[in-house]
Amino acid sequence: MIGFYSYTVILTYLSLVFAMVGIHLSVIGVYQWSFICLMMCGICDTFDGMVARSKKNRTEEEKKFGIQIDSLCDLISFGVFPAILGYNLGLSSVGWLAIEILYVLAAVIRLAYFNVTEETRQQQTTEKRKYYQGLPVTTSAFILPFAFALRYVIFGLDYLYGTLMLITGILFVVDFKVPKLKGKGLIALGVLVVVELVQILCFS
Repeated sequence: MIGFYSYTVILTYLSLVFAMVGIHLSVIGVYQWSFICLMMCGICDTFDGMVARSKKNRTEEEKKFGIQIDSLCDLISFGVFPAILGYNLGLSSVGWLAIEILYVLAAVIRLAYFNVTEETRQQQTTEKRKYYQGLPVTTSAFILPFAFALRYVIFGLDYLYGTLMLITGILFVVDFKVPKLKGKGLIALGVLVVVELVQILCFS
């Protein structure tokens, strides 16, 4: 079979699986678990790089394959999936469709740009990346669920979700530095995930 098969891509593929399950759940109206699937995509992507780097004898082809497969899966998990979820939440007018298209297009541009710059960076240094340019697409998995968690507090699930999607999409391509999470940052992210899960599961 073509491709590179090792444990280094398991979390990347698992993120894609959660995305496909989440899309199916959103189509049939099970939004609570669809949002949880989106968060699971984010959790998988947060740690897939650590898993990949744990394999010390990766070839250059395996490394390049990892970069490409990660971005391709990210496009589905954090680009297409959130847009389809938004449509199924009721954001189906022409105006909302334009925002969904903008969101996915911004995700594509940001991922392609990351691939190019990351390959160049790896040719120049072996140091770990310290920051990202633009908001990583993975963050949508933790930003957009706020719409579901806060739907009874702020003007409705659909409009809140659409507004967050628009802002997040724009930030994908705005040129500013975002520090890569480590240590306390990962702990803070873990607390955020727990809070969102409690809100989604207990106040539905």
